[in-house]
Amino acid sequence: MLLIGMIAWALRYLLFAYGNMDSSSWMLYGGIILHGICYDFFFVTGQIYTDQKAGSHVRSAAQGLITLATYGVGMYIGFYMAGLIADKYLLADGTHNWHAIWLIPCVFAAAIALLFVLLFKNDKTKTTEI
Repeated sequence: MLLIGMIAWALRYLLFAYGNMDSSSWMLYGGIILHGICYDFFFVTGQIYTDQKAGSHVRSAAQGLITLATYGVGMYIGFYMAGLIADKYLLADGTHNWHAIWLIPCVFAAAIALLFVLLFKNDKTKTTEI
């Protein structure tokens, strides 16, 4: 489920990179539609996974940590990097090279998905503490 979410993020950004309001507006709409899949399959699944893996004595702290990592530190770093990337691809006429801007998170999400496939080890055990 997590991997599907990561691939959906990469696909979403790819659709935004190549979509336009002329002949490829369907790509923009497809990217918008993918948001729900991206969010649910990555963030919600990550929270469920954390809840299942953490013991009852650390479950609350684990949920707090994942929330801090994604909605706190992760969001701060993401917004900061997005600003740097947007500034880098600002064109002389005041517009942006959106194709290049959207390809950066596309490649990043695809690389993270690949790392996930190569490095993630799930021991298939579930904490059943109450």
